[in-house]
Amino acid sequence: MKILEISNLQKKFGDKTVLKDISMSVEKGEVVSILGPSGSGKSTLLRCATFLETMDNGELSYSGQKIITSEKGKAVYPSKKVLREAHAKFGLVFQNFNLFPHYSVLKNVSDAPISVMKRDKESVWEESRKMLKKVGLEDKENAYPCELSGGQQQRVAIARALAMNPDMLYFDEPTSALDPEITAGILKIMRELAQEKMTMVIVTHEIDFARAVSDRVIFMDGGVIVEQGTPQEVIDNPKNERTKAFLKKLSV
Repeated sequence: MKILEISNLQKKFGDKTVLKDISMSVEKGEVVSILGPSGSGKSTLLRCATFLETMDNGELSYSGQKIITSEKGKAVYPSKKVLREAHAKFGLVFQNFNLFPHYSVLKNVSDAPISVMKRDKESVWEESRKMLKKVGLEDKENAYPCELSGGQQQRVAIARALAMNPDMLYFDEPTSALDPEITAGILKIMRELAQEKMTMVIVTHEIDFARAVSDRVIFMDGGVIVEQGTPQEVIDNPKNERTKAFLKKLSV
């Protein structure tokens, strides 16, 4: 079953075309890593898929339900209610954590299920504590973000995304703001999620990690998908010259 389907996605900022004609899909339980140089459109693709940016043209579906359609070369968005329902299908983990500074760790994790999904407080708190245990922060529920390290804040962000019981998770360079030692801990949590068959789309520059956990790797450059396939095909035996040049730079 396809959790995500995108076809002919186009996005401009002023005169600059950032995404030229992107089509991709993600199957349930699949881990897809997106690689590419800075400015290739990777983060913009995630922001369009999660409604943080507006597509200029293209279509988008979650779990078989068409959310964004295209008419006369322009993307057509549905009502706020339909968008809100689609929002519940995914969680998003940013590179800079985006926690609420004035909320405790437990409130950061439990707030959306209670206030947005209108779920019972007690059961959400119980689930949120389980999520904090999953990311190794069960003793930090009363702490505030300013009292946590960057790695701990990113763990809270992952727990918060999981607390919504999403069909899939997006990660936008989740380790780029962290030092190597802390990065290892975050990647370990993501590996465990992959083993649990959590559907994930990961924008990353961690090549070894992408090789180890991905079912499929997409290489983007200049706003297009240049190459995609298994990690063995794209990372170990790339066919396209742009992919080869990018990987060669990283290995220097």
